[in-house]
Amino acid sequence: MKSLLKAFEFDKKDIDTYILLLSAPLLLTMYICYGQAEDFVSIFPSYIGHQLEGYYGHIYQFISFFILMFIIPFIYLKLKMKKPLIGFGFGLGDWKFGLIFCLIAIPVILIPFTYSGSRMPDIQNEYPMARILLDRHDLILQYELAYIIFYYIAWEFFFRGFLLFGLKDRFGSLNAILIQTISSCLVHIGKPDGEIIGSIVFGIIMGIVALRTRSFWYPFLIHISMGVLSDIFVIYLK
Repeated sequence: MKSLLKAFEFDKKDIDTYILLLSAPLLLTMYICYGQAEDFVSIFPSYIGHQLEGYYGHIYQFISFFILMFIIPFIYLKLKMKKPLIGFGFGLGDWKFGLIFCLIAIPVILIPFTYSGSRMPDIQNEYPMARILLDRHDLILQYELAYIIFYYIAWEFFFRGFLLFGLKDRFGSLNAILIQTISSCLVHIGKPDGEIIGSIVFGIIMGIVALRTRSFWYPFLIHISMGVLSDIFVIYLK
């Protein structure tokens, strides 16, 4: 066994790095296999055929993502790595740069880009993920809040916090950005082609912003603006 570990250049000092790297395929596989909206009725079969089956299914999906991509890494970070959260992007960091970036990027680039994308048939067929929102506008607010709190916070913490800041010292900033970009891009497989390709560019840019500001909250603001606006544009401007 020792010779085998030596051949793989295993080093106990790097155990946290190994766990961080493995967390992406392991946790994301759990999410893809068991955390999707369609998995909701296998756990709660009484909702099969219910009017809000799809709606509840996506709330389940958001919560599943939060447990896997936020709660579990957070527990490992606090109990095993025992490092301050601010070192993983939890703080506001360079808030002046981050705020200026968001105030420029959201109205000047993101809103026009998102509106243009929402006119595309494949985007309109994909969003909102809970299709009932097209008719039940009374559900939009609580749906989007769940989307933001459970899905987007977990997303940015895991990719632009846990992975990015956790790996940059070991592999360098550029490699850490690419690792989290590869992982986040894979989650988009099955989405519209433009979104998959865009996730690569977006992942790199948001990784740079997170490192520059030392915080994942500014990528979070950009990301939720894009996601929520896509839903709103499709619902109200179809």
